[in-house]
Amino acid sequence: MTQDLLVQLRHDLHKIPEVSGEEQETAAFVCRFLAAYSPDELITGLGGHGVAAVFDGRTPGPTVLIRCELDGLPIEEQSDVSYRSQRAGRGHLCGHDGHMAMVAGLAMELHDNRPAAGRVVLLFQPAEETGKGAPAVIADPRFEQIEPDFAFSLHNLPGLPIGEVALCLGPANCASRGMRIRLQGRTSHAAAPQDGVSPAGAIVTLLPALVALANAGELGPEFALVTVTHVRLGEATFGIAPGEAEIWVTLRTVTDARMTQLIQDAEALVTRACAAEGLVQDIAYDDVFDACTNHPDASARIEAACGSLDLRCHLQQAPQRWSEDFGQFGKQAKAAMFWLGSGEDQPQLHNPDFDFPDAALPVGLSVFRRIVEDLTSGRDGGNIPAF
Repeated sequence: MTQDLLVQLRHDLHKIPEVSGEEQETAAFVCRFLAAYSPDELITGLGGHGVAAVFDGRTPGPTVLIRCELDGLPIEEQSDVSYRSQRAGRGHLCGHDGHMAMVAGLAMELHDNRPAAGRVVLLFQPAEETGKGAPAVIADPRFEQIEPDFAFSLHNLPGLPIGEVALCLGPANCASRGMRIRLQGRTSHAAAPQDGVSPAGAIVTLLPALVALANAGELGPEFALVTVTHVRLGEATFGIAPGEAEIWVTLRTVTDARMTQLIQDAEALVTRACAAEGLVQDIAYDDVFDACTNHPDASARIEAACGSLDLRCHLQQAPQRWSEDFGQFGKQAKAAMFWLGSGEDQPQLHNPDFDFPDAALPVGLSVFRRIVEDLTSGRDGGNIPAF
């Protein structure tokens, strides 16, 4: 396998970004590529548009899952590269094209070097950006056929030099969820606001009160962050006193237990504000991510792989603030995610000019390959460690 082939694969994927839940063409592209390397099983439509390629070993052993993401973002790419997005308002601006290319490269290597023991499952997961993909894959009845003993993933990390790795020991990503608060009152003529029920007073009360629930200091068990992302009050008109409003906030914590408490506190604030103003409330949640915590045994495999490859591995105690639905696989297996440097001068993830660096492709692939070799070599006699 050559570096040029990996780069071309990423560029081809970069051109066809699709948002969460709509990854049909990307999945078809991945399937065509994987089929050429003769997996023992190719599962499609997993949890939506998910694809899983299974490479069996010669003797019993652990099932090792390597996961990447299919979806792009609803952001217009700002770039003049030859392989820029061909989809208006869509872009691979989080690096999932690079993640897919590395895992596809692993399929090429497994074609020629099947596992000695156990099996390797390469999962191309849909809908990571919304948090719906991993739960849907796990809920798919066919997932039971490939349920892993170990699961690994990576995410590129701007600010970290290419060729270096960061690994969180314990919590790896925060839990988060979007909270949509709808406040329902009654409109009236703007000349007689007293004859209606306006949500304006509740908004004035709730905005600072919700933000004050935060304890956004050290990323420890008590960490909590509340970010107001959208507010709407009534209609854009001068003749109507408003009768309806919405507040959108993102709740973020390090642990799932702290998230439960934060939800209770936020909902209590809404209930009190609505009671005081005579409003009806409706609360809904979207983009729900549980906390992602690295298992110590899986983390040790990543650290050992980096050591054997002479890669610098930064061990961290604090998690990333952003969220990942990969944490769902940690409820099924010994799972860990690591961060792959994508450059000190790289734009931030989700910036319109982000572009995954091709120089990072062989680094991530080599770490995955070494992890797989370690776990499927048969040196442990095919034993599967207890979860």
